[in-house]
Amino acid sequence: MTREPNTRLARLMAEAGVSNKGLAKRVCDVARRRGAHVGTTHVSVQRWLDGSGIQPQTAGFLAEALSEKLGRRVQPADLGFPGILPGPAVTGAGYAGTLNEALGIFDGLTQLQPEDDAQSRLLLAEGEVNSAVLSWLVSRPDGLPAGNGSTRRVGMRDVAAVRTAAEMFMYLDFKFGGGHGHRPLRHYFREDVLPLLRADYSERVGTALFGAAAEIAQLLAWTAYDTGSHTLANRYLLATLRLTQVVDDRMMGSRILANMSHQANYLGQAPRAVRLARAAVEGGKGRATPRAMALFSAHEARALSTVRDASGAGRAMYEAERYFDQADTGDDPDWLAYVDEAEIVGEFCHCFRDLGEGRKAVEFAQRAVELTDPKYARTLGFCRMVLAQSQLLNGDLDAAVHTATLALEAGEALQSTRFQRYVTDFQREVSPHTANPAVREFGDRVRVALAELDDE
Repeated sequence: MTREPNTRLARLMAEAGVSNKGLAKRVCDVARRRGAHVGTTHVSVQRWLDGSGIQPQTAGFLAEALSEKLGRRVQPADLGFPGILPGPAVTGAGYAGTLNEALGIFDGLTQLQPEDDAQSRLLLAEGEVNSAVLSWLVSRPDGLPAGNGSTRRVGMRDVAAVRTAAEMFMYLDFKFGGGHGHRPLRHYFREDVLPLLRADYSERVGTALFGAAAEIAQLLAWTAYDTGSHTLANRYLLATLRLTQVVDDRMMGSRILANMSHQANYLGQAPRAVRLARAAVEGGKGRATPRAMALFSAHEARALSTVRDASGAGRAMYEAERYFDQADTGDDPDWLAYVDEAEIVGEFCHCFRDLGEGRKAVEFAQRAVELTDPKYARTLGFCRMVLAQSQLLNGDLDAAVHTATLALEAGEALQSTRFQRYVTDFQREVSPHTANPAVREFGDRVRVALAELDDE
């Protein structure tokens, strides 16, 4: 019986710009991330193009691989396999049903390079986000997995090593931006942390281990976000949220939701950012320290300010202040050490800027700049740029350009796509004033700085 060539698959492969060999590798990578193994080769792909059938599971992996490459969702039917039900969601897009599935997602994601993200905006769909948040909010802890027969026994020294690594990578992130540490952090998580989670440990060690693993996993997500790898960051965040369910770490889980809100707000998805921040606040109530609750409330204020909800933002800022006044009464984990007065004031200056309240924005941004420890170089850079934008909002062009120039000079060592955007946003805002020599000089400095970053 003569088979008809699969023109649908051929057309989508051409659109995606992938070869038989390249697509085969992508299918195998997806399968590995899902904890499965397929023997797909370039010969397999050619057979599909010639009209051969395909196994349902492999069709799902094929659809996922092309979805990632194309930046939109495709299903097996779109690939010329109409009799096969829709395959699994894009890598890490769903809330993993089991711990093994979550670890498989991490294993796959850590094998992707940031450039594989290809500036894709294929983030979690609204329904997937809502489903994941609800699943986490109503979840019961998995409890530690039973002994898996591993010959490796994990001890508290191993946990201490992971926590120390997290501290070091966090310092590097704050000081130099996510671009300096993301690659080695990804390697460390895949080669050192994941094997520990699959090893054998006591209940005490296991509880501490999963807490430390979630801490460093969220940093992996954050550094991806800071480098502009938004799809990877989005999926790391969701996988980390699932990791917190194992030992019922509600405070870290709420932190992940707050981080997801932060990213959504940055990408212009303000309504989603509001919902995620509110989920963080609700998820943390009764389980998070006052310092953590202050952070979650501040993120809610940021999102509400973006949608110009002045009354809602004011209420959230009041709640953040109220919680922060009680901050010293809680037993905070080490990862909350950066949430000091400068951090809260810095969040507020963003709020007032976005609400268009120039006077308050300048007042709070100046305080944030004065209070921020220089070791938090990226945060200081953000606050200086917000001060510049706020001064411009107040009509003080010369002061604004001077402040932005200081921020640019001090931030030369930062490998942070987010900081670069703060700078380029300000450059765009002052562009109507190019007749001003200081504005022209600032524009020249920005072009030189960006060119040097491209050469690195």
